[in-house]
Amino acid sequence: MAKSFDVVVIGAGPAGYVAAIRCAQLGLKTACIDNWVDGEGKPSLGGTCLNVGCIPSKALLESSERYHQIKSGLAEHGILTTGVKLDLAAMQARKTRIVGALTQGIAGLFKTNRITALTGKGQLLETGRVGFTPRGTEQQEVITAQHIILAPGSRPVSLGAAPLDGDLVVDSSGALAFADVPKRLGIIGAGVIGLELGSVWRRLGSEVVLLEAQQEFLSMADDDLAAQALKIFAQQGLDIRLGCRVTGVKTARRQVQVAYQDAENQTQELKVDRLVVAVGRRPNTDGLAVAGARLQLDEKGYVDIDEHCRTNLPNVYAIGDVVRGPMLAHKGSEEGVAVAERIAGQPGHVDYDLIPSVLYTHPEMAWVGRSESALKAAGVDYRVGSFPFAASGRALAVGESQGLVKILADTRSDRILGVHILGPGASELIAEAVVAMSFGASSEDLARTVHAHPTLAEAVHEAALAVDKRAIHMRNR
Repeated sequence: MAKSFDVVVIGAGPAGYVAAIRCAQLGLKTACIDNWVDGEGKPSLGGTCLNVGCIPSKALLESSERYHQIKSGLAEHGILTTGVKLDLAAMQARKTRIVGALTQGIAGLFKTNRITALTGKGQLLETGRVGFTPRGTEQQEVITAQHIILAPGSRPVSLGAAPLDGDLVVDSSGALAFADVPKRLGIIGAGVIGLELGSVWRRLGSEVVLLEAQQEFLSMADDDLAAQALKIFAQQGLDIRLGCRVTGVKTARRQVQVAYQDAENQTQELKVDRLVVAVGRRPNTDGLAVAGARLQLDEKGYVDIDEHCRTNLPNVYAIGDVVRGPMLAHKGSEEGVAVAERIAGQPGHVDYDLIPSVLYTHPEMAWVGRSESALKAAGVDYRVGSFPFAASGRALAVGESQGLVKILADTRSDRILGVHILGPGASELIAEAVVAMSFGASSEDLARTVHAHPTLAEAVHEAALAVDKRAIHMRNR
């Protein structure tokens, strides 16, 4: 007899495992199918984000930044160091321990919430039926479910001109597992993933060159902050070349030769010790459903859904990286919660206009809402207030005074339309903006909110004051 559940979730990444937990909390008998295993062949929940994405990359970013600071950034604090050495194996081991602790934590939460974890491949057969192929076998079992949630995640986009070999030419996962520091590292793609990976290995001693096909740097971010970030990253030693299209890659004698067309359409060649392909991600929808299920996908392979994450099939939902919107873990998690609550008859909700984005470089960059260019394109009349961290007492005290906070507010209503931060703690500071905008706050609301002194958050307060040209700790223009 086939196993039967109220809900079956395919995929245990940030979207899938969160959906499964919330379903179980709401009293629904839930199963979650996931095929990910760790280096020892053991089931490892958490998907790309936890295993080879968000968490391990942040662990290496933190470790590499501490190494860099101890080696070259503490003299102005009166701290002199000599003989600093890098133990990359220990750094990688710490990363692995963090990932292991968190994946085991999810497994524990599954047990606590009585979620059935199934290791193997899941496939939508038809409404109410899921095919489950246990890992290590070819025999597919059939599971029945009243509701099905599709959350298989995404994978790196491959580049025909730069085929991966798992050694000298790797994707983002491979770039997190180097056993030694490349003398010269090439990265195709200067987006979020490329910049974070480049930052890690530059701090650890690599000469890093990033080849970006777009003429514009960080086109999804605010123009002013992107321009300032480009200068800062260049000062840090990241060689970012815009308008460069890779045409071919060859490997010989433990070296990679990259041929590309530069911004002037001139043929160039770059020689590196290792090459990382970081040109984006694509949804894992290949084989997600049998043809007979008639699951509707768009031309890019994403699952078509409505505003409630419902697919074209009854009681079948899709969330996370396989549907429209930014490929962000927190976006997928919120969709998982919302779908679980809708299944249980509650009014689940996700505000897609207020999903924060973060770039975990040093300094960090974060934003929420609309940018100036988007407001101009939409013909919205707005005011701008900005405040540099160079005028922040706390930023100066900690020695991180690059960047600024920028707030955009509607000219008539003063409602905050967008907040953009480049600077220390941007990933944490942006939460204040998200909360404020969620409640429909005006820049005046933030301006009249007391912020502790001295804190980095005061820069948000001053930027709000600057919207009305009454910032206290800088000249108002």
